[in-house]
Amino acid sequence: MKMKKLTIAMLILFILFSLGLNILGLMKLFPIYISSPILFLSVFILITFINDRKKFRGF
Repeated sequence: MKMKKLTIAMLILFILFSLGLNILGLMKLFPIYISSPILFLSVFILITFINDRKKFRGF
């Protein structure tokens, strides 16, 4: 459980970093076509990690 909290905290930090990059992209200081996919991937990875649960796969 402790490792899961650490991973979620690191993913949230990654989202904040990519959000900062995206803001720089909106100010035309960083390419937006690079920062937008990074932000999308970081949010996608966080949602996938949180949604991951033990599923019954059959016998």
